[in-house]
Amino acid sequence: MKKLVLIDGNNVVYRAFFALPLLNNNQGMYTNAVYGFTMMLMKVIADEQPTHLLVAFDAGKTTFRHETYKEYKGGRQKTPPELSQQFPLVFELLDAMGIQRYELDNYEADDIVGTLSRQAQNAGFEVEIVTGDKDYLQLVDDHISVSLIKKGITETDSYNRSRVHERYGIDPEAVVDLKGLMGDASDNIPGVPGVGEKTAMKLLGQFGTIESVYEHLEQISGKKLKENLENNQQQALMSKVIATIDRESPVEVGLEDCAFHQAITPKLTALFRDLGFQSLLEKIGAGATEDTTEKVASVTVMQLDHFSTDTVDTSTALIAEMLDSNYHYGAIIGFSWASNKGIFYMDTETALADPAFAEWLVDDQKEKILMDSKAVEVALKWRGLDLRGIRFDARLAAYLIDTTEAGMDLAQLARKRGIDCGQADDDFYGKGVKRKIPSGEPLIQHLGRKAQGLLALAPILEKELEDNQQRDLLFHLELPLARVLAKMEYTGVKTSAGTLRAMGGELERTLKIIEQDIYQMAGLSFNINSPKQLGEILFEKLQLPAIKKTKTGYSTAADVLEKLRGHHEIIDRILDFRQLGKLKSTYVEGLLKVINEKDGKIHTCYNQALTQTGRLSSVDPNLQNIPIRLEEGRKIRQAFLPAEPGWQIFSADYSQIELRVLAHIADDTNLKQAFIDEMDIHTKTAMDVFGVSKEEVTPLMRRHAKAVNFGIIYGISDYGLSQNIGISRKEAGQFIEKYLMSYPGVQKYMDEIVKKAREDGYVTTLLNRRRYLPDIHSRNFNQRSFAERTAMNTPIQGSAADVIKLAMIQMDERLKAEHLKSRLLLQVHDELIFEVPDEELDVMKQIVPDVMEHAIALHVPLEVQCAYGPTWYDAK
Repeated sequence: MKKLVLIDGNNVVYRAFFALPLLNNNQGMYTNAVYGFTMMLMKVIADEQPTHLLVAFDAGKTTFRHETYKEYKGGRQKTPPELSQQFPLVFELLDAMGIQRYELDNYEADDIVGTLSRQAQNAGFEVEIVTGDKDYLQLVDDHISVSLIKKGITETDSYNRSRVHERYGIDPEAVVDLKGLMGDASDNIPGVPGVGEKTAMKLLGQFGTIESVYEHLEQISGKKLKENLENNQQQALMSKVIATIDRESPVEVGLEDCAFHQAITPKLTALFRDLGFQSLLEKIGAGATEDTTEKVASVTVMQLDHFSTDTVDTSTALIAEMLDSNYHYGAIIGFSWASNKGIFYMDTETALADPAFAEWLVDDQKEKILMDSKAVEVALKWRGLDLRGIRFDARLAAYLIDTTEAGMDLAQLARKRGIDCGQADDDFYGKGVKRKIPSGEPLIQHLGRKAQGLLALAPILEKELEDNQQRDLLFHLELPLARVLAKMEYTGVKTSAGTLRAMGGELERTLKIIEQDIYQMAGLSFNINSPKQLGEILFEKLQLPAIKKTKTGYSTAADVLEKLRGHHEIIDRILDFRQLGKLKSTYVEGLLKVINEKDGKIHTCYNQALTQTGRLSSVDPNLQNIPIRLEEGRKIRQAFLPAEPGWQIFSADYSQIELRVLAHIADDTNLKQAFIDEMDIHTKTAMDVFGVSKEEVTPLMRRHAKAVNFGIIYGISDYGLSQNIGISRKEAGQFIEKYLMSYPGVQKYMDEIVKKAREDGYVTTLLNRRRYLPDIHSRNFNQRSFAERTAMNTPIQGSAADVIKLAMIQMDERLKAEHLKSRLLLQVHDELIFEVPDEELDVMKQIVPDVMEHAIALHVPLEVQCAYGPTWYDAK
């Protein structure tokens, strides 16, 4: 039996957006609607096993219905840009899954669904329609069912003819009559004033249709009801017409175009990775399969039992193969290098024991080309070897040329430029549970081809950098920074396991107290971590309003509980319980697991070629994400200490660097003057936006001004701001409008940077870091508007990232020049953390602000706030 599943794309995407909290991937794109839609889509496919599948979308705001009633769907709020920018990602997802999508000018998604469902039924198909819109119930027939999405995104109610009659007391065909009588506020269909669902169902149960209702008006009891019906007959009939789905719309897609064959394609897995959908990647079992193995011709690779300088040249491409993402502790599988003398290989044990190899590595005059210089340098440091003479880093170069290439491996980068580099690593080694390291000739061949490809790739990448005027960015910023980061990672930061255990014990005791408070408020003991039990307590025993339901019961997700604040004191305690529980498990216990047993330090890994803006990120563990909003979270920093007695932790933090960069780039007189006059920028903004004096600025005004200040940097919309500070979208829009009136240079900058992006196809930071915007000319409004917002905020965020990178390099040079023992340990957003001997504190108080505040020349002064203490917590 053929089965066609038709999905109301707009409706489901909207539901997903509002059902889930705002989510971002590591590139800053909003993904909650895409994620929810994907979850629903995968569940539908698994449950229904369709042979044919189509997702229908609205083509635009105007349809043939507006010719009948101009106010149709009038009064709807503008779609939040955080949602609009996700529609292109949904389209990309459907294309990657091989699912037909379709929209038709002047018609709505329900007209497409109505037409195709009738065609399919006539062709002997079973049809299932998935939507959250009850209007679709009019399409239910003997072989057409409608799955109505309930609260949430994956839970549905299936309606056949009998279920429609059971629920509404009418046949599916009469759903349009129901709409005609009661109207539909969401679509601005007027109906008959005073007629609600119950009255409409009663009338239709008695008379069958609207027309029959009017034929039997004299039989209707109730003077007011009869009067309303009489006075609004044309409106009721018009409402029925408006609510009727067109089942003969001129669709140009046929049933054969909707054929669906489920397949996990490389395009889909790559998209899931880009979107950060790790759980969905695991769900689809994404991994290399045997039949993806690429057959490649062999190359001549000489396996050596000792190193010889005759095998290297002026510039040599070196591969130190590591499969573990944590190169601090992962194994080096083998070494291969390529030069004009040939391609060579040495196994790890032989190479690491060879003094000639170590001598070549440390020789600054022997230039090396690497794929990831920092990883190789750190891995060798752990084995007592130094790496110098790094001439070129292909990963960093490719990242600067185009940030979308950040996740590509060497074979992919080479293949893109016409170079045969053999198999991609995932194809050669496999992924997940299938990952294994071949030995012997296959491994030697693979590493040899990588070295050969790297040697050929380097000059091509360097030429691209020259064409982009980005040579300085690589050779004077990113490559020197890689050396600084390697030193920081290898040095590590001393971490007190005893302090963390004590915190864990304190958190455990606090959790017990909160647990007893919750039991007392609930009137009984239960498993607080069980959503089912917690839901029963909150929504059945305590009778709190049920905001959302899931397949297994009431939702007790964080966003639900946040909305229930103020309804009952138990909510605050439950949120405290969860926050402290996460602190204990994720940070206290998590950090304990990654303390190095040999030196008692944590050695994080910095991602230098990942983010779209150029910011650094930290993994294994992420030391940039230790929560500091709660005092208990801030206390975790007490566990980070100097490595030596008589030393202090020294913190230096840029003050409002992104706003200062904005003032410089926008060249706004008011904004610049505020910083030059050393005013509190949030107070100044509150004064301008609210039209009050400095003395009249309240803490709430300042908080709202702060949200607007930082929101502007990230291209925030009225919807996003309203969500952040708990006001209406209208008020939020007014805040943003007043802000831009107060700082006209900012508005001018935004207009000009978008214009320049359209001309060039990209935007740049102050140091010429580049971000391409392929959708800046898109005919699709959603894609184009997202590109415009990106054009506005990338130069600000990216320039701020460049400034702190410059400061790190200059601080490293200054410490060497001054012959200081002080060490740079960590970079956390706009903050640098050092460990400093007591006797060097006075000089560091002078040097650090001097370097950081003069790392780059701006139209406004940079300001750095320094503090020190026996722990990171105390350095505030």
